[in-house]
Amino acid sequence: MNTFLKVLFVVLVILIIILAVLYYFGRKLERKQAEQQAMMKAAEQVVSMLIIDKKKLKMKESGLPKMVIEQTPKYMSWAKLPIVKAKIGPKIMTLIADEKVFPVLPVKAEVKAVVSGIYITQIKSVRGGKLEIAPVKKGLLGRFKKTKPEKETSKKETAKKK
Repeated sequence: MNTFLKVLFVVLVILIIILAVLYYFGRKLERKQAEQQAMMKAAEQVVSMLIIDKKKLKMKESGLPKMVIEQTPKYMSWAKLPIVKAKIGPKIMTLIADEKVFPVLPVKAEVKAVVSGIYITQIKSVRGGKLEIAPVKKGLLGRFKKTKPEKETSKKETAKKK
């Protein structure tokens, strides 16, 4: 029994050390991300562009400049990025869209968007129409679940019928 307590104590100490290291690196990465967000805010500009195409592609297939591909970390080469091909003025450029902006971007439409470098961060307006939010795909089990607003409206309808 005595050896069991010693082993348990050693495991507990190791877990505490691991948590402390993760906390330290997490705070460091959080500060770094805040600095990057401030830099992106400083470089923002509103640009009018015609969206030609949008897809989720791997970094190497995206058609981004070679310098951008070389600077990205190795783990990002496996991830698929939201890539947008847009005509800005006379040039056709390949841009990366924010995850929140990508589903809302209309294809074959002119858009005023906030761009920071090659990164689309926000949509200001769409020429000749409204921003249409694409329907969110539900998972296998999500199709069978009802959302709360639907339940509330069905209860109100049954109360009115009585």
